[in-house]
Amino acid sequence: MLILHMAGIDGSLILWAEKSEGSKARKGRHPWSATIHELRDIFLILRNSNDTTATAWLPTTDDAPIPSSGMLTDIRATPKRIAPWEVDGLRLSMAESMVMLSAAYDKRTLRDGIVVGEDMKWWTQVLRQASSMVARQQYLPDAVPFDDQKYKAVWNPVFVGEDAEWIDLAAAKMPASGRALTWTADKDTTFQPAVAVLWDVISNMTDYMVRTVHSDSKRYRRRRTSFDSDHDAWLHSLRSEANTISGTTEDIQALVGQIREWQAPIGVMASSSFRICFRVEEPTDHDQWTVRYLVQPNDDPSLLVPADTAWDSKDPDMRGRILFALGQATGICPDISNGITKDGPVGYTTNADGAYQFLIRDAEALSRAGYGVILPAWWTGKDKRQRLTARANMQRTTNQTSGILTLDSVLQFDWEVALGDKTMSIAELEALAALKSPLVRMRGQWSVVSHKEIQSAIRILKKGPSRIPLRDMIKMDLGLAETSSDLEWSTVSSADSITDIIERLNGRATIQEPCLPKHFTGELRPYQRRGYAWLSFLRDLGLGGCLADDMGLGKTVQTLTMIQRDVEGGERRPVLLVCPTSVINNWKREAARFTPNISVMVHHGSSRTKSDTFAKAAADHALVVTSYGVLRRDTDIIQDVEWSGIVADEAQNIKNPYTKQSQAIRSLQADYKFALTGTPVENGVADLWSIMEFLNPGFLGGLDQFQRKFIRPIQADQSGEATNRLRRATGPFILRRLKTDKSVISDLPDKIEIKEYCALTKEQTTLYASVLQDAERAILESEGIGRKGAILGVLTKLKQVCNHPSHFLRDNSTIPKRSGKLDRLIQMLEEVIETGDKALIFTQFVEMGNIIKHHIQETFGREVLFLHGGTPRRQRDIMVERFGNDDRIQVFVVSLKAGGTGLNLTAANHVFHFDRWWNPAVEDQATDRAFRIGQTKNVQVRKMMCVGTLEEKIDKMIEQKKQIAGSVVGTGEGWIANMSNEELREVLALSQEAMV
Repeated sequence: MLILHMAGIDGSLILWAEKSEGSKARKGRHPWSATIHELRDIFLILRNSNDTTATAWLPTTDDAPIPSSGMLTDIRATPKRIAPWEVDGLRLSMAESMVMLSAAYDKRTLRDGIVVGEDMKWWTQVLRQASSMVARQQYLPDAVPFDDQKYKAVWNPVFVGEDAEWIDLAAAKMPASGRALTWTADKDTTFQPAVAVLWDVISNMTDYMVRTVHSDSKRYRRRRTSFDSDHDAWLHSLRSEANTISGTTEDIQALVGQIREWQAPIGVMASSSFRICFRVEEPTDHDQWTVRYLVQPNDDPSLLVPADTAWDSKDPDMRGRILFALGQATGICPDISNGITKDGPVGYTTNADGAYQFLIRDAEALSRAGYGVILPAWWTGKDKRQRLTARANMQRTTNQTSGILTLDSVLQFDWEVALGDKTMSIAELEALAALKSPLVRMRGQWSVVSHKEIQSAIRILKKGPSRIPLRDMIKMDLGLAETSSDLEWSTVSSADSITDIIERLNGRATIQEPCLPKHFTGELRPYQRRGYAWLSFLRDLGLGGCLADDMGLGKTVQTLTMIQRDVEGGERRPVLLVCPTSVINNWKREAARFTPNISVMVHHGSSRTKSDTFAKAAADHALVVTSYGVLRRDTDIIQDVEWSGIVADEAQNIKNPYTKQSQAIRSLQADYKFALTGTPVENGVADLWSIMEFLNPGFLGGLDQFQRKFIRPIQADQSGEATNRLRRATGPFILRRLKTDKSVISDLPDKIEIKEYCALTKEQTTLYASVLQDAERAILESEGIGRKGAILGVLTKLKQVCNHPSHFLRDNSTIPKRSGKLDRLIQMLEEVIETGDKALIFTQFVEMGNIIKHHIQETFGREVLFLHGGTPRRQRDIMVERFGNDDRIQVFVVSLKAGGTGLNLTAANHVFHFDRWWNPAVEDQATDRAFRIGQTKNVQVRKMMCVGTLEEKIDKMIEQKKQIAGSVVGTGEGWIANMSNEELREVLALSQEAMV
């Protein structure tokens, strides 16, 4: 494992890393520092970086630096001093810095075993701020000295207003390691302040981004030796890759003086103790609007003083500063000069056109320049602002010979236009147009109505009745349709079923719950009944939906109930269910449990049907289950089947629209499509597009259009309006219920027990068969105590094989993708970590506990605690305290014997029994570490077992004996050793379904 670090020196970023395995210690050398060779082997793209050796000043004990993370050590050492340690690193070019930081943004790991350190995470936020400022054009050209009176042209960021506040806050949050590197180990080394390190790096980021845009032209990539003037040389250097300014020192120094004089206004504003604010005031008696001037002290932003009052203050510099700030503002809004008189600055008055121009154009420009702008509440509250909107008044439906309303049903309607909630006639609209004012007052409230909107409204009212498919009507109601009108779409008005559909889609009306299918064998909790009703409602319309319930709330059973309803309603076409390999058996067993008369076909493994007979075999079943990998390989034959529906389980697997499995599942056709996932958005808003494009193709437009309308405004500008539009557009198709919802939590039991059936990998299957072959003769040839010992030894080996091949072989080999059980655990932990929950993982084996701990740490980049019998008492207490109080610690691995009693771990609301003790009392005792007095959450308990192996068969025996005897089945595994050879052979045998 490597933990990546970044530190700023001289405006550059140095990449270095700590590794989990230390090298041979030598004086002054960091024992866990990755070497140049190791860094370059991992990051092949960093070809332009320079090898470097630097000194890292780190918290240190007597003889070693303290690792930055508990993932590297369990020792909670107390630092005695800050000491220098030599580390190898890569001095990144600015282009490489941006590549690395962009790749690390909002990530815990770059890949398994490559963890993003806290300092590197902090620098990703710096890059985001620099990018935002460049996008907002918050930068100025400059010339700065370097290398013995030479000068270079640079683009510097301009920190005013909120940006000036950001740099101070960001510097205060800089991790110490972000500036802990120096070039020497001199004990008298002076460290740059955090704000200086930050300024140097963000300045170079800004310069690189702006210069890159301008240097695209061949004209500026050519080397020039002669210029018309020093000014010409400076401008060329600002746009070329070579930033050194040509010319004599004296001439360039004179140019620098001119640049400083030109920049002076910005400097004065940035250093001022107050800022000017502009407040828009509505007309009172006449039609005159007022833009009032106010002074806002930096040290008390809640105080707003009229500018003419501040003008008369005793501060001798106040008038000059106010005049200077207002003078700069006139460059943005020339009308501001009208409010400056000999008696002082008060404000200026204007008509409705002038006020409108200030609201839509000048206000934002002034705000970006660092001025305060206070606008009327009806303007800033965009959701409450009265707008001119269009809505459809439905008349009747056509093409409805069957009487069933579908997405292709054609609807006929008349247009209506409203201002706020008041319907407008053509005459009223023409009267508004005659006013020739974008700001109109109706019913005591101001509204913005453009001439283009009014003319568009008049045109659609004169057009008369229109026809449109229900699909487009729904898109228009959600604000997703591209219309020729300049008006905003409002809603649908109708007395028939159309309005009911729209209302239920938008959550304004309750979806009626259908009866449970006759052959459904189980019970649905109230929130599961609502989910079943929601799925059925969308299915009947032919719309896709994403059931995004928290893990453990029963997405599987809700989906199976809907499929059973279809079958009982006469549906004869199969449903395709695509899921990770690790949950195929879960679906098969859950279907057998809740919907036993649904025939299930598993399309997976080397023996699966790959020819034209697949379509015939699929048609003979109600549910066909396959994996994402098989779907990708068998797309051609899967496409040939007429599917009634397609369900994507663990749909985060299709969040990347460019992967082959995402493209494959989007290519399939069906009446409806559903996605099941507890984490519909993991990495960003783009995840939603990929899932929605599968569910309802074309509803969100193309990916480029989606990026323009939603991704950029939300992720780059944090636009609340874009976020609300996206929520409105996707809300009807995403049902998200959390365990913390009051409507859900009241329906849940205190403890939910779930069995997770996992498949063996091919390697595990081979090892399992090998152990059985070696064991059979030993058991047959032994008797008495020897036989019992041989049986217990075989049980242990088989459990180790089911856990992980490396656990059985003890060869310290690679971990990922070799154990179906461990892969499934990682999948479930993704959601646990994403939702901020905490989990306990119990195992009998210390060796397996170490494997689980290190694999989780390398996968998620989060520290994992591991408590076992060899843990000292003091360290055990520290672990329990940290798990309860540190939100960063989300996973606690515990050996069953060490953690079976005496621990209070109520911070956890998930319990995983990774391998089974086969004694219910012991497992329940371990579960009670979380499920006990003090627990305020519902606890989900998952008992993991490999299907088709002794783990599943013994579990069935335990369940049967619990039902018969109502008591515990003996202690440990001793009762199994008393079985006859025939019984043992049946229990230990490997069934065909063990490896999917």
